[in-house]
Amino acid sequence: MLRSYSLQHECGEELEPLLREYRDVVNRVLEELWDNIEWKKRKLPGKKQWRLLPKYKVDIHSKEYKKKLRESLLQEWPFAAHWVDSAIKTAYSIFKTWRKNYVKGERKRRRPTAKRLFARAKQTLIKLEGEKLRVTIKPAEYVYLELSKRYFPLPREVSSAGLGEPVITPEKVHLPVHYGDGNQGGKPSVAWDFNLLSLDGYSPETGWVRIDTKKLASVHISSFEKKCAEEGFTLEKSKKSSFKVLEKGEKPCEKAPA
Repeated sequence: MLRSYSLQHECGEELEPLLREYRDVVNRVLEELWDNIEWKKRKLPGKKQWRLLPKYKVDIHSKEYKKKLRESLLQEWPFAAHWVDSAIKTAYSIFKTWRKNYVKGERKRRRPTAKRLFARAKQTLIKLEGEKLRVTIKPAEYVYLELSKRYFPLPREVSSAGLGEPVITPEKVHLPVHYGDGNQGGKPSVAWDFNLLSLDGYSPETGWVRIDTKKLASVHISSFEKKCAEEGFTLEKSKKSSFKVLEKGEKPCEKAPA
């Protein structure tokens, strides 16, 4: 089980130069990916509309492309090289999310940009030392984030490998912690998302599970409308009664004296 916790820290001044450089690198990668896009006019399936959809000019996921990109970013990079690897991964994730939402029609044709100061630390950059989290800034140069004031327990057997990739901001560290199954008896855990039309679950062991609740929602809506009809309540009747009250100069929901 993976849980994420947030803790305040007092190392903002020490971390700010790294966070600013990290954000700049993320934006450089986003700009590089944006420049490698060409727009193709395509007809939306089942509709008469046409849209400009993004298509990559080169294979941005190839080892050669990523290696060349990494080498260009490492030039004059003043911090540990693994921060560049993290920034590339973060930028790819941001761009993938933007592209997915754009195809859905939920984003504009505008390059995504990282504005906030943050950095995602790879596991090779962190080490748990007692009640402190050691973060490598440069080779042999570290910042220690105090964990003693945390409001959550750390498993006794947890080590640096038991931590996820923390996200560090100027004020907080968002720390993912891997826990065992606890009292679940070894049974796989499932995360559920409840919606009006579906019940979606995910487990690493079984994958995605979807339960269609459209018929149940339809029954619920129909019974609600039937109940309203039995009580003589309709939207038009509600509007007319409101207008009559306003014409008489009475306040809504005003009760007559007993």
